[in-house]
Amino acid sequence: MTGGSGGIGRVIVSALRETGATVVNLDLESADVACDVREDASVTRAIARVLELHRRIDIVVHAAGIARDAVVWKLAVDDWDLVQQVNLRGAFLLLRHAVPAMRSGGGGRVILIGSINGSRGKFGTSAYAASKAGLIGFAKSVSRETGRFGIRVNVVEPGWVRTPLTESLPDSVRRQALDETLLGELVEPEDVAAAVVFLAGPGGRRMTGQVLRVDAGQYL
Repeated sequence: MTGGSGGIGRVIVSALRETGATVVNLDLESADVACDVREDASVTRAIARVLELHRRIDIVVHAAGIARDAVVWKLAVDDWDLVQQVNLRGAFLLLRHAVPAMRSGGGGRVILIGSINGSRGKFGTSAYAASKAGLIGFAKSVSRETGRFGIRVNVVEPGWVRTPLTESLPDSVRRQALDETLLGELVEPEDVAAAVVFLAGPGGRRMTGQVLRVDAGQYL
């Protein structure tokens, strides 16, 4: 799993471990195996280390993600590139190296953490929204390539998730997100983790190429 040291990632790691799964966190900090998802050589080494330790890979979760927000005419090229490298290139590199191992093991589950902004867009988030939209096309294509090997590939699309980072934003921003929901409440990291556990478990056995929204109705 990538991004397991973040606010949402840590909860996903805990939820998967509670099911009995052995989870290896690939991240830059507080990681089980150090990995920079932007760099092919780093991902190559990380996947090799996971296989050295555990011999197989059954579940892959790409939760690594960053945002650099600005209207498009003020968005720095370097910021655009960085967001694509972490959010989208990182998913590609992870699966490029993990899928062969999953094929050898007879199948598996891939869950990519997207965002409702990848489906709807949002003012000032063109880089982030584009990267998350890319995950949808990526997942649908890879699901076609890997289905015959028993590998399911799906996307979880959270809405606004209550984390220390989002809670530190201005009240007006959080209030706007809350007002967009149909349930009158924001998503907790545990809600996202529950969706990942569902897709990784028996409930996701017949699901591939799908987008599962966990957003309290915010997308609508």
